Amino acid sequence: MTSPGPDREATEPLRDDIRLLGGILGETVHEHAGEDVFALVEKARVEAFRVRHSEIDRAEMAQLFDGIDVDMAIPVIRAFSHFSLLANLAEDIHRERRRRIHVTAGEPPQRSSLAATYALLDAANLDAGTVAHLLTDALVAPVITAHPTETRRRTVFESQRKITDLMYARERSIDETERAQIDTGLRRQVLSLWQTALIRIVRLRIQDEIDLGLRYYHMALLDVIPNLNAELRHELRSRWPEANLLPAPMVRPGSWIGGDRDGNPFVTAEVVHAATHRAAYVAIEHHLGELVLLEQELALSARLVDVTDELTALADRAGDESAFRADEPYRRALRRVRARLTATAHKILDAIPPNTLDSALPPYATPQAMLDDLDTIDASLRAGGDALLAEHRLQTLRRSVETFGFHLSALDLRQNSEVHEQVVAELLAWAGVHPQYASLSEDQRVAILSAELSSRRPLTSLDAEFSELTTKELAIMRSAAAAIRDVGPATIPNYIISMCTSVSDMLEAALLLKEAGILVGGTEPTSTVGVVPLFETIEDLQHGAATLLATLEVPVYRALIRSRGDNQEVMLGYSDSNKDGGYLAANWALYRAELDLVDAARKSGIRLRLFHGRGGTVGRGGGPSYDAILAQPVGAVTGSLRITEQGEVIAAKYAEPYRARRNLEALVAATLESTLLDVEGLGDDAEPAYEILDDLAARARAAYGALVHETPGFVEYFRMSTPVAEIGELNIGSRPASRKPTNSVYDLRAIPWVMSWSQSRVMLPGWYGVGSAFEDWIGGDSSNLAKLSGLYEKWPFFRTVLSNMAQVMAKADMGLAARYADLVPDVELRDKVYGMIVEEYERTKQVYLAVTGFSGLLDDNPALDRSVHNRFPYLEPLNHLQVELLRQFRAGDEREKVKRGILLTMNGLATALRNSG
Repeated sequence: MTSPGPDREATEPLRDDIRLLGGILGETVHEHAGEDVFALVEKARVEAFRVRHSEIDRAEMAQLFDGIDVDMAIPVIRAFSHFSLLANLAEDIHRERRRRIHVTAGEPPQRSSLAATYALLDAANLDAGTVAHLLTDALVAPVITAHPTETRRRTVFESQRKITDLMYARERSIDETERAQIDTGLRRQVLSLWQTALIRIVRLRIQDEIDLGLRYYHMALLDVIPNLNAELRHELRSRWPEANLLPAPMVRPGSWIGGDRDGNPFVTAEVVHAATHRAAYVAIEHHLGELVLLEQELALSARLVDVTDELTALADRAGDESAFRADEPYRRALRRVRARLTATAHKILDAIPPNTLDSALPPYATPQAMLDDLDTIDASLRAGGDALLAEHRLQTLRRSVETFGFHLSALDLRQNSEVHEQVVAELLAWAGVHPQYASLSEDQRVAILSAELSSRRPLTSLDAEFSELTTKELAIMRSAAAAIRDVGPATIPNYIISMCTSVSDMLEAALLLKEAGILVGGTEPTSTVGVVPLFETIEDLQHGAATLLATLEVPVYRALIRSRGDNQEVMLGYSDSNKDGGYLAANWALYRAELDLVDAARKSGIRLRLFHGRGGTVGRGGGPSYDAILAQPVGAVTGSLRITEQGEVIAAKYAEPYRARRNLEALVAATLESTLLDVEGLGDDAEPAYEILDDLAARARAAYGALVHETPGFVEYFRMSTPVAEIGELNIGSRPASRKPTNSVYDLRAIPWVMSWSQSRVMLPGWYGVGSAFEDWIGGDSSNLAKLSGLYEKWPFFRTVLSNMAQVMAKADMGLAARYADLVPDVELRDKVYGMIVEEYERTKQVYLAVTGFSGLLDDNPALDRSVHNRFPYLEPLNHLQVELLRQFRAGDEREKVKRGILLTMNGLATALRNSG
């Protein structure tokens, strides 16, 4: 760990920033909320730190808010929530400040940077043939999901961005006068933030979520991704020039927003249309704006430069008869490109963006056709000795068209296998194929589905009448087909099957693609959309490889995969497996599933791509992406990776260009290293290590199940000791909190499950069961402890699992959890369940320290250690106020202000913890 002296010196600018912003916020609260509120905020702040230093008992802190009037509580909640937001901002600025210092000092590049990865690749002496093979169809796709937990409103987010810009300007200021002006700007923005409501009055619609997802392109991704792709291609080709690496851009983003209808009744055909066409609007709007700027820049005169015949022909076909541009061939050529792109916009968009140029020219059939015209302009500039001009804005636009095309990002479709079964059964009955499909055995189902996929005839007609469910599903599929026709096949490349457990589940989805005209049936079927099974529960993960192999043995499906270059994607679900079996069992089930799937791919001769459905929290697969990717088994990352990005994590990673670049670099760096280097580190010790984890995972699952699935009254304890019921009222997303109306843990969505435990500071999904498993397995035998310590030292998977667990446990607080347990009216139940949780927490902490040799949970993460130590006392008042308002609400005070106060505490804690779900 860093020594105290230099560490304090290095973090002094961070403390200065927090003091500055905290002071401005305090002044604002004092001025606009009044002396009484300000005094209570200050009292709570001081008392919270006294609790941290064990100077007073936590009960004394809680008494500050006993019976508090909601009119007093709300501004206090808002004050601590805003402080958390500003402290996060200061930490982000400081993190970037430290990176700049490291670079300026000439220190070696940091892990997870591409510079560090290039150095590792250079040292490995890889041959071009191997690299070319492993990076075939290379892809890194961060996928923004359809169920975000981002609790900040857009206006709050914008204020935060402006404050960040001002803080950077303050750091660059040259005198006190300039700094005073900036400080006035900071006060203005903090005041604006204070006067803005933190939570939404109404729940987000999916259309709103679509727009919120697209905002990150304007903020950072439109600029960052194309430049990153260009650098990757240049760096890799300079090392292996004969391999022609990355013919397609490696980083290509995706989205679930508007395509994921699993448990979300609000996804309709109209929503699919909106999601695809609004994304296309962003891409085309961007291209048009860049073309206008290019026209202004490339005013080169034919009297002064030589141009190629191809450029002359392109310019002459523009139909531009203006005398002012008669000797400006580049401008005329660019106007032709803009006119054709305008025609494209008129053809496929619902609204026409600015900077259009109407003409009688035809639209582009594909983005490649537009890129061909831009390449003609580029070639002419280079031939005329003007490469410097070609490598500026024109090169950026070419990169953008290559990366984003007309579609911007790939929208995935997703639906539950149960829905597919119902729809297919109705279609088969209507067509007279079989009246009771649901009654058939698996073999009979596969036979019928195979026959239908081998036929070109449809099962439906446009005038057929079906149930509401089937009518809606067919409309969604037809809307997807229309989007593919309008915008191109890249707009919807994948169809994901939730709860996929069988061959028939996969064939049913393929049949629905066929009915929409996306999949063309026959003995050699083809489809622009791939069928992607999602294995979610621990049992499904264990059987996933067998399901995949059995599906590939169906001739018509194997022919379909052959038509797709033998590429098959499989999605792994982190959330339900965790809720099902606990943290360690879920993580090991995922690792084992990957091992089995890699083996299945080798046996069947397919190229496997894994899609990781990770949430923002460790309990849902979260944690540092770079380490998580390096922790994958050998062969699981074959040059390609898709990974979901959810909730407040999206804003934390992609809302600002510098951070977006760093986070995308980390994804790419880890993908390259996992693909091209041996990073597992186990060698011949792999099988013994796997056997140990098999045993540990089984023990951990049993311990977790004994609490969550077997303890009588556990669900009641969960519902009473956490704000899970109230989370449904927090307007953080469009989908319901549960898949169906039930009190079962199994049917509760993973987001509210994890968020509830986070709010109550238990963090149970991120650690429970590990302590019992390790303690039982070690059994007091020091040699067993040494084995686990050895695995921690050399196995990235094991180290990452334990490191992420420790981070979660550091954010937990069993003392605060006791305050939430007091909300459970059944004293016997409360004491039993809370006692089990506390005992397991202490047990887990002790075995973690024993295995790692550390003295604290965050010895391997000093930055988070500082954050937890310095900032978490400010969370204490929010937890106490949440408990008090929950108590009042559940006692019958159902005033709107009380409910709003509860929701505000949720918002503040989610912002501060940075892992709401």
